[in-house]
Amino acid sequence: MSWTGFAAIFAAFFVTHSIPVRPAVKARIVAQTGSAGFGIGYSILSLAMLSLLIWSAGQAPYVQLWPQHPWHRHMVQIGMLGVCLILALSIGRPNPLSFGGRRNERFDPQHPGIVRFTRHPILLALALWAGLHLLPNGDLAHVLLFGVLGCFAVAGRKIIDLRKRRDLGEENWGAVVAQINRAPLFHKPVSWRQVLLRLIAGVVLFAILFTLHPIVIGVSAG
Repeated sequence: MSWTGFAAIFAAFFVTHSIPVRPAVKARIVAQTGSAGFGIGYSILSLAMLSLLIWSAGQAPYVQLWPQHPWHRHMVQIGMLGVCLILALSIGRPNPLSFGGRRNERFDPQHPGIVRFTRHPILLALALWAGLHLLPNGDLAHVLLFGVLGCFAVAGRKIIDLRKRRDLGEENWGAVVAQINRAPLFHKPVSWRQVLLRLIAGVVLFAILFTLHPIVIGVSAG
């Protein structure tokens, strides 16, 4: 694959990932598919585009910037377990300050969970995923891939903050943030059972990704 082809797939990736931040486009799709249909369809599209982008980086011209060492893979394995746990503790739980939340009206700023550490845990997971994968992938195409995605995740925090401030109103947004900041860093969860189930789900997710990595990406994670 040429650099032009790699750039074209990169552009297509960002075009598809701009759908949720375009209210008019999203509204038309939701009107046709429903909220659940949009969520499922967009999740499938996102995973497919990410897999295609990663595959295209492996097909682009190889230009080595640094060699891979065995400890690089060990760091990725340890770090990805942390990424999976962050995702498990954040996806589908109330979080009115970011995306990926569910039943946001039930959010309790006195028991914010992982939101006490970061308002955008999913973006944190994406940034860690990208940063970790830079270590063993020292060729130009992969450095561009993971470097851009990591910067995208970091910049996304500011973009979402601005949007949520507008949606919630500056006063309400500030009040929620202040309440979260006053909550203890380590507080008793509302449900230990739910926390345990989410941690187990994170470990299972890590095992699934580790197993499917050579099938989907074409490179062993071991």
